[in-house]
Amino acid sequence: MSGPVLRFAWLEDADRAVPLPAYETRGAAGADIRANFPVDKRAEGLTLAPMARAPVPTGLRVEIPAGFEMQIRPRSGLALKHGVTLVNTPGTIDSDYRGPLAVLLVNLGDRPFTVAHGDRIAQVIVAPVVQARFELANTLSDTTRGVGGFGSTGRG
Repeated sequence: MSGPVLRFAWLEDADRAVPLPAYETRGAAGADIRANFPVDKRAEGLTLAPMARAPVPTGLRVEIPAGFEMQIRPRSGLALKHGVTLVNTPGTIDSDYRGPLAVLLVNLGDRPFTVAHGDRIAQVIVAPVVQARFELANTLSDTTRGVGGFGSTGRG
């Protein structure tokens, strides 16, 4: 497999037996990332009440090559089966960030949901980043759509 290399480092209290992010199938776009709780939280994990949100630690820090970002996205199975998703999706990890990685989960379901130590909680996507220039203009070019906003191109 070719592509950018992301380098990970364990946090001091991380369980090194929890796997690093990994692609579960050959055609997967996202690599699953797992919960990695500190020693005193491993047995109970974290229970999210309905509508509650909380950061879930991964036990990792990351070095992303310049020109790339790491996006954090929900796992479809958690969303469908339990209503568990991400508050900010996709979340972006910038290439110059070196702090602890956590995944901000929210329980939109109607029952409490417990995240266990080692559970797959999200997926990471590595994507190129293009930084644009921003300029102020007196006029903008015309288009067929023009100023049509929400729902202006059809139903929904």
